[in-house]
Amino acid sequence: MNELDELNGPASNAGYGAEADALAVQYESVAFADVHRDMLHLFPQPPAAVLDIGAGTGRDAAALAALGHPVVAAEPTPELRCIGEQLHADSGIQWVDDALPALPSLGAVRFDLVILTAVWMHLAPAERSPAMQALARVLAPGGRVVLSLRHGPVPPGRRMFDVPPDETIALAAVHRLRLLHRTAHADLHARPDVHWTVLAFESA
Repeated sequence: MNELDELNGPASNAGYGAEADALAVQYESVAFADVHRDMLHLFPQPPAAVLDIGAGTGRDAAALAALGHPVVAAEPTPELRCIGEQLHADSGIQWVDDALPALPSLGAVRFDLVILTAVWMHLAPAERSPAMQALARVLAPGGRVVLSLRHGPVPPGRRMFDVPPDETIALAAVHRLRLLHRTAHADLHARPDVHWTVLAFESA
């Protein structure tokens, strides 16, 4: 498959709308503190402007809002966004229909923390450089990005890529995002053939 085929194939969020109800149960069954335990020490103190890209049902966005952060949740799948708005109706989250690689709706808004949980692996190779450029654009000076990379077989009907961590680190450096922390962990849903790398970066 070449890059054009990858871009003209399934959308990056393919398969998520049809499975939204089941995915909501799966997402909300894991605690925010467990998902981010290796990186919590890098999160800014509230109130800090936070962007959750690929927010899903808003589990992380709601937890960060509860800590006192103003949070924007960007989720391109209408079904997941609708569930999230209902589950976390009183959280104060600002929901937007937006996604990488461009994040067009955010304009000149800047954030102190950007999180991408199980998102980056949906980007085709040709999308990753513009996506990293978009992350650098929305970060405030000294802002931080925390993203996770999924490794393992691709579920049917999804568009995913096994992205090498070193590729992501090198691409971030091109856009003046320096590596702060790197860690790896097993899958929190106990899938034996899936594991994760988590990377944190800071803008210059």
